[in-house]
Amino acid sequence: MNFERVAIEALGFTLPPEIVTSQDIEARLAPTYERLRLPEGRLELMSGIAERRFWPRGTAIGTPSVRSAKMALAASGIAAADVGCLIHASVCRDYLEPATACRVHSELGLSPNCWVYDLSNACLGLLSGMVQIATMIEIGAIRAGIVVGTESARNLVESTIAALNADPSLTRQTIKPSFASLTIGSGSCAILLCDRKLSRTDNRLLSCVARAESQHHGLCQSDHDQAGSDMQPLMQTDSEQLLHAGLAVGQRTFDQLLTHAGSRENFDATVCHQVGGTHRKLMLESLGMPAETDFTTFRWLGNTGSVAFPLALALGLQSGGLKANSRVALLGIGSGINSVMMSTTWPTPVVAGDLDENALRNLQHVAVHPGTDPMTSSTPHSRKPSDAFLGTRT
Repeated sequence: MNFERVAIEALGFTLPPEIVTSQDIEARLAPTYERLRLPEGRLELMSGIAERRFWPRGTAIGTPSVRSAKMALAASGIAAADVGCLIHASVCRDYLEPATACRVHSELGLSPNCWVYDLSNACLGLLSGMVQIATMIEIGAIRAGIVVGTESARNLVESTIAALNADPSLTRQTIKPSFASLTIGSGSCAILLCDRKLSRTDNRLLSCVARAESQHHGLCQSDHDQAGSDMQPLMQTDSEQLLHAGLAVGQRTFDQLLTHAGSRENFDATVCHQVGGTHRKLMLESLGMPAETDFTTFRWLGNTGSVAFPLALALGLQSGGLKANSRVALLGIGSGINSVMMSTTWPTPVVAGDLDENALRNLQHVAVHPGTDPMTSSTPHSRKPSDAFLGTRT
């Protein structure tokens, strides 16, 4: 699908204040680690994730979403009356009903003549929302729209820790499906898209493609549907099979994108879904794209689900890790398995969001060492794996 009329006018983001290291999580898993004789440092070594963030306890999902959306709207200069669609697209939401989008719509003061709804598509939620809004703009149904989401990792991580420590039957093999749940982080991001006639930036969404290979839908599943700040979810992930199936789906989707975007050399940079070091390395290799022009945040934010993509994009553009005037490929893969990939250009990036000292330090490191792979190099918050640990098996 090609777009002629769509601009990505502004992004707004909110970072949670509480930093939780992989060492912190392992300390809470000490009973399980000791019983199974698992070495410390395993979580960071296997994922490349040193830190993730949590919202304060009891934070409603809509609260950071409102903040992120307000910042994107204010930064864009687009009038609230011109926003014709508001989609809340994260996995997390406040209620089964009404839509979390309703609160965001109300607090933004948007027009009553506005499409307002929640959308759920695992890690591709916000990208899927972008496509829906872009399509409405392209056909002239609306002039502008906002897709926003907030992911909250605390309850999933803490429920997983409690479940693992309470299960005396666990073995090194049966603990594996819970590993991915410990890599999840929190964050919030909003993307405002508009008709190019309204745009002051002409940051373009040029094309997008989608692919569904749903025979793999059982490789990553949560338990029963829950919503709200008190939910206690659990998730089971066949990480190895999901990795290999995802790489194959991603490669086929990227081939589709190249039919619209031309050669690989037309892209100046990439942003992959922020899962971890191994996924990133193998994905870029399979697509024939260079690691040194790929922007990442997973090392210090973890896997933030549906907001991982736009949040990494926003931080890359704000920090200069993604340069102005770059043509950037957005390479999305989500459980299902679904894939959405986009071709974008950024002559005048507009990003609004506050950075704390930790974020500034991590972004400065990326700016100095672009394309750093935390699995193979030292960073301010990660260590090289020891030879002894590399010899340890599960």
